[in-house]
Amino acid sequence: MSTLYISSFTFGGGFVIVTFMKKKFVDELHWIDEQEMLDMTALAQSSPGAIAVNAAILVGWQVEGLIGMIVAVLGTIIPPMVILSVISVFYNAFATNRYIALLLKGMQAGVAAVILDVVFDLGGKVLKTRSWVYIALMVAAFVANTVFDVNVVVVILAAAVFGVVLALVQWKKVVQNDLLTAFSQLFAGGYVQRRRRLCGHAADPEPSGGTTWLADDAGVY
Repeated sequence: MSTLYISSFTFGGGFVIVTFMKKKFVDELHWIDEQEMLDMTALAQSSPGAIAVNAAILVGWQVEGLIGMIVAVLGTIIPPMVILSVISVFYNAFATNRYIALLLKGMQAGVAAVILDVVFDLGGKVLKTRSWVYIALMVAAFVANTVFDVNVVVVILAAAVFGVVLALVQWKKVVQNDLLTAFSQLFAGGYVQRRRRLCGHAADPEPSGGTTWLADDAGVY
């Protein structure tokens, strides 16, 4: 019902409905967290199809599995399907109506404000990471699309490749650190065992009353 309500009263495209999904499922219901919503938005934008439907698929699946995905998609597509069907019947009347045109102009201004809210919200999450890599990537993507008019698909694919490379580098560092930790613990354990053997030999008195030689398996005297 939440996606049905959001889709019925949302105008302006996929980013607008994603904003309302975030407010509903993250801020109000707490079904998913902000990082998950940010990841879902990126996936919905980079996948083929309408971003609103893609986001509904991801959110529905995350919340309630297959049933949640089906219900979320139906709730997202039914309202625009009904509204557009009615408009298509009376298209000529809507197209030439002066009041409808003014209404649409006002809605465009409201949609721009909502999209700007999305920009500040998602951009703020990136800035909060305080990672110069993510911040530089965000700025580079903005400049590429706005200044150099690079296609948004190219920008998204380039960012995805960069993310994969960064993840592999971080994974390699984690593996190396784990190996170093394992070797250090192994050598430290061997050293402790040798010390214990040395202490054990030192505690045993020699029957003749002489001095006991301390020796470990490595031949240290």
